[in-house]
Amino acid sequence: MVNGIRRHWPLAVGFFAIGLILGSRSDALMEAIGRIATTNETVVVPLPQKLEVFGESIPVNDADIAEALSRELHANTYWHSNTLLMLQRRPRWEDRVRGWLREEGVPEEFIYLLAAESGFQPTAFSPSGAAGFWQFMPATAREHGLRVDTQIDERYHAEKATRAAARYLKNAYAKTGSWFLAAAAYNMGLTGVLRQMERQGERNYFRMTWNEETGRYAFRIAALKLLLEHPEHYGYHVRPEELWREEPGRRMTLDSSVAHWGRWAQREGVSYREL
Repeated sequence: MVNGIRRHWPLAVGFFAIGLILGSRSDALMEAIGRIATTNETVVVPLPQKLEVFGESIPVNDADIAEALSRELHANTYWHSNTLLMLQRRPRWEDRVRGWLREEGVPEEFIYLLAAESGFQPTAFSPSGAAGFWQFMPATAREHGLRVDTQIDERYHAEKATRAAARYLKNAYAKTGSWFLAAAAYNMGLTGVLRQMERQGERNYFRMTWNEETGRYAFRIAALKLLLEHPEHYGYHVRPEELWREEPGRRMTLDSSVAHWGRWAQREGVSYREL
């Protein structure tokens, strides 16, 4: 018996050592998992008990409405790169855009429609041909007083495009009686919204059935309002020095056509991209 113990004790020690190694590795693994879980914690984002946008109430106590809002709030809360970019860009434009909207008699909170359309990127361009801050299509832009041709595209002019968007929204509001329906019209067209109002016998966005995109549109605007007004509530912390501020510029008036914008920009000491 003693000889048997002597023969097998190296094997026992080996298993014991392996157990220690595996145990230490397991502890290290669990520690690493703990760190990942802490720094990348994903939780259900709570909804507010009450919510107003454009001075109009969103019935968040309705289960379907709550789910739709939750979908957009989660999508944008956890779309970190896009939300961070919006938070950084926002200070560059917010005061000016709010001022233009206010002067045009449109609720300032339509700045969140702008965020939904372009993420505060004035040079945004979509595959469908929509361009600028407010993602105007060429024909719609022209209908609302913007110049769009081979020489000039005022969809990229922040102030002019904002005022044109405000005119569109005011006209839609006059026809629908609701800023949320005006926002829906901005997404799908006023004719389409009026047709749905007639077909469904409704004048309340939240009591109507929409296509996928328009049905999500108001909720995305509301989610961006919550996120951008209180980013710290959703885990976003951007230091003041990390925000992008308004850059100085100069205004010039031309009294003749320009044959070559690249050479003109060089003569003025700027790049074509800056122009």
